[in-house]
Amino acid sequence: MIYGITLILLSIIAVPSLLLSKKPNAKELLEKVEPYQGWIGIIFCFWGIWGLVTAVLNVGWLTSAPIWWITLAAGSLVEACLGFLLGFPLINKFFLSNNEKAREKAVRIRASVAPKQGKLGILGIIVGAWMIVASFLFTIA
Repeated sequence: MIYGITLILLSIIAVPSLLLSKKPNAKELLEKVEPYQGWIGIIFCFWGIWGLVTAVLNVGWLTSAPIWWITLAAGSLVEACLGFLLGFPLINKFFLSNNEKAREKAVRIRASVAPKQGKLGILGIIVGAWMIVASFLFTIA
């Protein structure tokens, strides 16, 4: 359930235009979060990567709880991608500053994914909501 909640929060930060069209007074809140957006992105990128590692390590769930395993893997992937997009400036500064080849590859990846950030954010909200529901329906004992 925590993955679903965090994915929804991250998606709301990633898609401010969607939030602003529904609630015009949300602009002040988003402006307060903006200075921390890079750090939030890095944390959620690693959180999503950890979720993917968890899914891979628990691949045996495919036989006992396949829907939950797929949900966990999909949600973690979306979370890692959104976190990467939001944290890219800091990731570039702290982790890729010494390796030019890695930096160029990261810039290419971001350039191909960035135009899809809005759709990825909406997908994140949907998958996050499903993760919350699935955590109640498909618990693993």
